[in-house]
Amino acid sequence: MRETVERRLSPRLCHRVRGEDTFPVEWRPLDGKDRFAVRATWPTGHPFFTPVRRGSEPCHDPLMVVETLRQATMALLHAVHGLPLTRHILLSEISLSCDPTGLTVAGEEPDIEIRFAELRSRRDQLTEIRVEWSVLRDACVVATGGAHARLAGPAVYRRLRGGHVEAGVVRPGPWTRRAPAPLAGRSRPEDVLLGPSGREGVWELVVDTAHPTLFQRPNDHIPGMLFLEAARQAASAAVWPRPYLPASVRVAFDRYAEFDGGPCLLRAEPGSTAGAFEVTGYQDGARLFTCGLRSG
Repeated sequence: MRETVERRLSPRLCHRVRGEDTFPVEWRPLDGKDRFAVRATWPTGHPFFTPVRRGSEPCHDPLMVVETLRQATMALLHAVHGLPLTRHILLSEISLSCDPTGLTVAGEEPDIEIRFAELRSRRDQLTEIRVEWSVLRDACVVATGGAHARLAGPAVYRRLRGGHVEAGVVRPGPWTRRAPAPLAGRSRPEDVLLGPSGREGVWELVVDTAHPTLFQRPNDHIPGMLFLEAARQAASAAVWPRPYLPASVRVAFDRYAEFDGGPCLLRAEPGSTAGAFEVTGYQDGARLFTCGLRSG
C-alpha cells in the first residue's frame, strides 16, 4: 500500500538557515526509494526571489523554482538515503524548462515529483546521483528539469579542493561599482551581482558574503547558484530596457571559483534564437561555468 503520510522538511535538511528561505515543506514516497512527492511553498514577499512580470501579470521567479528543486533534492538525500550532513554535494549540472504562464502568483502552491534516475554507490556510500523533476500546479505540469551531482566525504573533499576548505569572507568596498539595478533586472542595488570590468561585453562578478540569501552559511568557494543569478542578470542587461524572463536555464559547472583568486568575469553571447543567451564565466583564464538561457 502506498504511504500517504507526509513528513516535514527542516531548513537544516534543505541546507538553509532561515525558515523563510526554505521552500520545500513536506515529502512522501511515491514508490520505493526512487520517486517522491514534495509539497512546497512559494512566497510572494521574499526579499530576493521577488515576483517578475510577464506582460501585466506577476509570476514567480523561475530561479526560485530552481532553488526549490535544489533544496528538495538535498533534503531527500538526507531524509531518505541517509546522506550525512557532513558529506558534500558537488553540483555539476542543473536545468529547468518552464511555462511562465504556469508560474503566476495567483496559482496554487506547487507539488513536485522527484525521481532519482541514477544512484551510484561505493563501499555503501552514495557517490553520484542524477535526478529528474516535474513541477505541478492545479494538477498541470508547469516545469521540468534535472540535475547531476557527485557526493564526497570530508577527506575526499579536502583533497579535491587542494586544502582550500576555509570559509571565505568578501565584502564590496565603498569604491565597488555595480550595474544599475533595473539594467540587471533587480529592484534593490544590493542584489546586483554585476560590475563593470572595463571590457566591452564583459561583466565582473560582485561578491558579498554578507548577502542574507546568497550566503547563509560559511562557504569555501563562490557557490554555483550565485553564478546562475549572475547569468540571468547578464542576459537581462543584454536586452535592457525590455524585461527578461527565462523560461529555460541550463548550467554546467567546470571548476570551483575561489575567493582568493582573480576577478570572476562573465560574458553573455546571443544564441541562435531570439531571447537565447550563452553566458560563460571565467577566473584567472580558466572557465568556471557555461549557462544557456532562453526567454519565454
